[in-house]
Amino acid sequence: MSKLTGPAFDPMDVKPRIGSGYPEEFQKGCETREKRRLGDHGGLVNFGVNLTTLPPGQGSAIRHWHTMQDEFVFVVSGELTLVTDAGEQILTSGMCAAFPKNIPDGHCLVNRSDAPASYLEIGDRTPGDVGHYPDVDLVADGKTGSYVFTRKDGTPY
Repeated sequence: MSKLTGPAFDPMDVKPRIGSGYPEEFQKGCETREKRRLGDHGGLVNFGVNLTTLPPGQGSAIRHWHTMQDEFVFVVSGELTLVTDAGEQILTSGMCAAFPKNIPDGHCLVNRSDAPASYLEIGDRTPGDVGHYPDVDLVADGKTGSYVFTRKDGTPY
């Protein structure tokens, strides 16, 4: 444990969540992703901040976009491949990407290197958000507050 006090803390003191909350059939590719919810740990309520580490071969998420929430990522260490409708771009330490709300351009990060890579993920918590996954039969419906995964026709998983 670190010796920091007050609002300061060591991100490594925040227990990581391993994997994703996706339905079982969508776990592959994110199953060893480590996400430390720094914003929650610090008591933030208006936006979230996560320190995410992707081991080699792992992805941040299934390619997706949000209707109501902006997202921003900043690469802390390593090399990640950003996948969008426009194709692929390599992001390295110190680089960032922004994903404005309601632009239907699915995005995700994939670690295709041979070393772990970490990034900060920052997003707002606007109520009523819906996450769309253009490549698979999946929707993250946040209209009731918490996200509920459904098929595109609205049937639950």
